[in-house]
Amino acid sequence: MTDSDNTSPANGGPKKVDQVLDAKGLSCPLPILKARKALNLMAAGETLKVEATDSGSVADFAAFCRTTGNELLESSQNDCVYSFLIRKPA
Repeated sequence: MTDSDNTSPANGGPKKVDQVLDAKGLSCPLPILKARKALNLMAAGETLKVEATDSGSVADFAAFCRTTGNELLESSQNDCVYSFLIRKPA
């Protein structure tokens, strides 16, 4: 990981990513279930980047974060890949 990967969002740089979950090719509910499992193993304040191809994952991850207390920091789409940056609460 380069220094630019750890740039503070307050400084306008990219947000820190502690772990990446590749959920591409998986259909609902597997991306959510795998994200929940990964977050359960992470420390408070750490971030998980999830990459998925299921178009329903946009609504799924918004609802997941809203109901679990995890913070959805970013949600984006690049071609057919949806990316979510989630912070585990303290």
